[in-house]
Amino acid sequence: MNKIGVLLNEVEQIVNKGMTDEGVKKILDILKCTLPISNLGEIELYVDYLPKNINISQEKRYLHFLWDMLDKSPMSIVTNFSIPFRRILAKKLFKSCGKNFIALNNVKFNVPDKIEIGDDVIFSNDIFIDSKGGFKIGNSSGIAEGTYVFTHSHSEEDHAVREYKPVILKDYVKVYSRCTILPGVTIENQAIVGAGSIVNKDVEENSLVIG
Repeated sequence: MNKIGVLLNEVEQIVNKGMTDEGVKKILDILKCTLPISNLGEIELYVDYLPKNINISQEKRYLHFLWDMLDKSPMSIVTNFSIPFRRILAKKLFKSCGKNFIALNNVKFNVPDKIEIGDDVIFSNDIFIDSKGGFKIGNSSGIAEGTYVFTHSHSEEDHAVREYKPVILKDYVKVYSRCTILPGVTIENQAIVGAGSIVNKDVEENSLVIG
């Protein structure tokens, strides 16, 4: 086994054992990242400041933290480390995650417990998934660079008043670069969303939408 394989094996063992302060620190060492904080339990994430009351375990908080830290690490550009690393985290972090998941750099989300991922899914660079209302993507589907997915809206009079609707991408769906998918949208099997589109209603099976 080469050095990268050894490091990934160590990460997987730590994650599967259950995340602790010590485990996080060991993985941060692997990522070549240091923090001037001895008690990692003090760290809070964006999800802790959301207006919706969302309960997230300390283990998931640590996993989410490590997911984001990879993008700050020199190891993020080592593709044969970064893709398997995210795959290891995803299996424990998301509600569900199938086989052969690929996530490239700067994939962001807010509530991992609301994300369901099928088999052979790919997320390209610079994707944001607002998963508060629920996000599900089926088998052999992919999202290209710069796409935003939203699952909530709020009142303009009071931003604390919010409405949550899931977004569902079914099997063999392709969403091309710099699209915006709005709350409540379902994209059916084998549909394609052209680059730069704003999707505000359901997309039919075997169809192409642009604009």
